Amino acid sequence: MHQLDLPAPGPLQKDGMRIFALGGLGEVGRNMTVFDHNGRLLVVDCGLLFPEDTQPGIDVILPDFTAIRDRLDDIVAVVLTHGHEDHIGALPYLLRERPNIPIVGSRLTLAFIAAKLKEHRLAPPMVEVAEGDHHPAGPFDLEFFAVNHSIPDGLALAIRTVAGLVLHTGDFKMDQFPLDKRITDLAGFAQLGKEGVDLFMVDSTNAEVPGFTMGEKDLMPAIDEVFRTAPRRIIVSSFASHVHRIQQVLDAAARHGRKVTFVGRSMVRNMGIASDLGYLQVPEGILVEMKSLEKLPDDKIVMICTGSQGEPLAALARMAHREHLIEIGNGDTVLLASSLIPGNENAIYRVINALTRWGANVVHKSNAKVHVSGHASAGELIYCYNTIKPAHVMPIHGEWRHLTANADLAVRTGINEDRVLIAENGVTVDLIQGKASISGRVPAGMIYIDGVTIGGESESAMNERRRLANDGGITVLAILDTTTGKLAEPVEFFTQGLVHATAWTADAAQAIDKALDRARKKKLDDTVQLEALITKTLARLMDRKYRSTPVITSVIVNE
Repeated sequence: MHQLDLPAPGPLQKDGMRIFALGGLGEVGRNMTVFDHNGRLLVVDCGLLFPEDTQPGIDVILPDFTAIRDRLDDIVAVVLTHGHEDHIGALPYLLRERPNIPIVGSRLTLAFIAAKLKEHRLAPPMVEVAEGDHHPAGPFDLEFFAVNHSIPDGLALAIRTVAGLVLHTGDFKMDQFPLDKRITDLAGFAQLGKEGVDLFMVDSTNAEVPGFTMGEKDLMPAIDEVFRTAPRRIIVSSFASHVHRIQQVLDAAARHGRKVTFVGRSMVRNMGIASDLGYLQVPEGILVEMKSLEKLPDDKIVMICTGSQGEPLAALARMAHREHLIEIGNGDTVLLASSLIPGNENAIYRVINALTRWGANVVHKSNAKVHVSGHASAGELIYCYNTIKPAHVMPIHGEWRHLTANADLAVRTGINEDRVLIAENGVTVDLIQGKASISGRVPAGMIYIDGVTIGGESESAMNERRRLANDGGITVLAILDTTTGKLAEPVEFFTQGLVHATAWTADAAQAIDKALDRARKKKLDDTVQLEALITKTLARLMDRKYRSTPVITSVIVNE
């Protein structure tokens, strides 16, 4: 049965555990997984997703909380695996619905989320944990393990219940020489393997990539080359949470005698937190205020900002479009020091083109080794499967191609194909006495944020926005004589974004006249029905004659 056709799951067997993702499966972002056991819920991560070109006007996309909304009081904790936005960004919206949910995470992760929640005037109870810690949460016994990622303080999570043992990796890789000397705890994973991992939920993002992911230190030569050869200012764009990458930029700036300023509220906030907590080592005297840049020669300046994914409101995109106080010019070097997240390609290349137009030399992962992934490649995943030897595998965090590639790796290491569960958002997996199987489906749609508005039934609105973006819109005004039921004057058309010549209006007016005439003969005089008739008539004409589907609004005025 196709997963879209799955029914709602039946009652959960006593002492069983039901697992379902409300985001993060079939996409890179919006990570959120719910564990339901003995009447209590454990939530792992609560992230957001940035929109694609097909979602015009949307700022961010949230998980759909519908499946747990009537059980918010049953949540014993939200565990955050690390501090990236696609894992913590939606938490304020969940806490609006129940503000006192306990939040569990590492020191840096909690510091990042606390700063975010302060802006939302939220202050839930927080529990700081570290690798090696055990933490009981209702019927769940939690144990934490160090994992290496592109942000410090990442944690994997073992969940022990009477239903079985689950290992959730969060995002991880196996860099053997990380900047913070904190490697992924393979010894701990192996010990869990000896205990018996019933379900291994494992990061899939790089499952298609053969071999092992490059180490962060391998970027040093390429970054040094940028600093050695840049004739004027260097503008570095990165995620505001990418502490390791920004550490390398600061070190390179110190070696080459440049001063650094952080640009953008989230970058300033996060790097301040990381520095205060000792995760970012800032060379003495290297940081300067933005206003001090005017006194420095261009070849002594480095600016670190957000916007590496082409986000329209981020600093880099505003610079590219001449909407920022920093103007990019000839000889400037722009270093995009982050990955290219699937779905953001067009936005990123638009920014690159705009920056190049103003004379900048744009250095990115396609033309220089200035980025390494934070996710385990195929060789690392195979190593984990062979070390842990899990009974069941559930690939997480990735598009369908990533999930499938990860599943194939698991099968190649000897795990029975029937025990490798590829699920999508909303699909429930029941773990009962150590055995896992797909049991049904719960609601798991997309919730769109437009400004301060949180969407409800949003997909129909998205379809309408796409039609407006692709084919424009038409408003039809028809004035009817209430005595005769005929048009008092010819219909008028008001268009938005329509590319067709106005010749279509004559055909449209004629078709609407005929439709209204037929309606009058049938004694149809209900205004709502007549407006729907006009809309349907014009839509049919535009589709048949122009292969166009504009958004049509019909308005009837009686006189």
